[in-house]
Amino acid sequence: MTKEKTIKVTLVKSVNGQIAKHRATVRGLGLRRIRDTVVLRDTPEIRGMIRSSRHLLKVEEQG
Repeated sequence: MTKEKTIKVTLVKSVNGQIAKHRATVRGLGLRRIRDTVVLRDTPEIRGMIRSSRHLLKVEEQG
């Protein structure tokens, strides 16, 4: 079996004052408050969401 690649995403900056699209993207990634961290599958869809709000997030690739 092939192990799926994952990405660890952490919210490092507040979504207050951001445009609604960025707030919705961060919420869609499963992040609620600063320093929340989620581990997500590395897919093109997730990468696109991260790219749109990259100024709010810290991303670490995992095996």
